[in-house]
Amino acid sequence: MGAAFRGLTATIPGIALCLVITLVSLGLQNVEERALAHPYVEALVIAILLGMAVRTFWRPSERWLVGIAFSAKQLLEIAVTLLGASISFAAIAASGPLLLVAIAGTVIVTLCVSFGVSRALGLSKKLSILIACGNSICGNSAIAAVAPVIGADGDDIASSISFTAVLGVLMVLGLPLLIPLLKLSATQYGILAGLTVYAVPQVLAATVPAGVVSTQIGTLVKLVRVLMLGPVVVGLSLFASTQRAGAASKTGAKKMSPFKLVPWFIIGFLLLAGLRSLQLIPDAATAPVTRTAALLTVVSMAALGLGVDVRVLANVGGKVTAAVTLSLMLLLAMSIALVHAFT
Repeated sequence: MGAAFRGLTATIPGIALCLVITLVSLGLQNVEERALAHPYVEALVIAILLGMAVRTFWRPSERWLVGIAFSAKQLLEIAVTLLGASISFAAIAASGPLLLVAIAGTVIVTLCVSFGVSRALGLSKKLSILIACGNSICGNSAIAAVAPVIGADGDDIASSISFTAVLGVLMVLGLPLLIPLLKLSATQYGILAGLTVYAVPQVLAATVPAGVVSTQIGTLVKLVRVLMLGPVVVGLSLFASTQRAGAASKTGAKKMSPFKLVPWFIIGFLLLAGLRSLQLIPDAATAPVTRTAALLTVVSMAALGLGVDVRVLANVGGKVTAAVTLSLMLLLAMSIALVHAFT
């Protein structure tokens, strides 16, 4: 009991530092919302950048590292678990089979091609997975959810989020220009925005200028696309566990228990999603749970930023930029073709 208490108290300084960065990040996002109506750069991205800035001028000692490590791993896993409470499987059925198939097909193809492009450019397997998931599903949130599943390190997470975030903002600013260029209707533009823009707030920012119809349709398509995160995370979890089990058998290590094939936070994610689908989690509880998950994710990103060596980012910057840009161009091209084919 004493050792556990000492271990817990040892995390306090690092967690407190991450919380300070989180509060500053949320404050800056609030300033954005007041000035621009929507946060073009989310607190999640700001936290990672602030953490990296602090790390550039100051290297945390062991006193701080325990809590920083706890925030980067355990708090992120808790956040992924809580995300399950915001997902209802019934929402998939309500969206219609044609839309579901179209979105699922777009996500799967973009995932595969983005991964292939990233690997062809010489990026690591884990970084390639993060870029593919970020581009194909929901940007920073997908990267943050997938990272603990595949065991990605802080440098990979920071670089994929940073470069994805830049292009995400450019998409919000540039996508409305396609309305007159491609002669898109309000419905078509809403579908296009939902299929290509990374985050839900960014979808709102990109569609509000185009009207209520575009905003409603874009938000619906985006939410259905976000639901693809669940199957992808579970699939990657099983794949990663199989790889670890195979490596253990080759080295003669003890066989992994079936109960360890899926990490605890994925089981929790699925459990909460099931409870939400059965309406055992009331609507009134969904919003605070989702906000808590979002807050913990920002704290984790602050921790990851504090552990990032900027020199590593400089070494992979060009390749990551190329991978993210090519993947985004593919997603945009596929989405435009889909819009014209189904509307």
